[in-house]
Amino acid sequence: MSEHYDDKNIDHLIQNCSEDELSDLAELFKVFGDSTRIKILYDLFQGEKNVTEICDDLEMNQSAISHQLKILKTSKLIKSRRDGKAMYYSLADDHVKVIIAMGKEHVEE
Repeated sequence: MSEHYDDKNIDHLIQNCSEDELSDLAELFKVFGDSTRIKILYDLFQGEKNVTEICDDLEMNQSAISHQLKILKTSKLIKSRRDGKAMYYSLADDHVKVIIAMGKEHVEE
């Protein structure tokens, strides 16, 4: 997945955080504050999907899913690629899985 963060690494990251980085971090966590977006990310754990597949999996309409996909893409949590007329979405990188796994572990404590 991603590199393991030990106490020294975490302390370094925390101590060297600018105001802009703290603001960006707060914005990132806001994106995770919507259950539909979390469901979409979980759905994309299975691999690349188009909007129709995501809508079918989540039993939601395309308008709602497309809106959330735009937010996720703007936040660089997902990426997209075009194949003809179809747009396919996938997780941007493994950090997304790590963030969600750590959050899930935290709420299960």
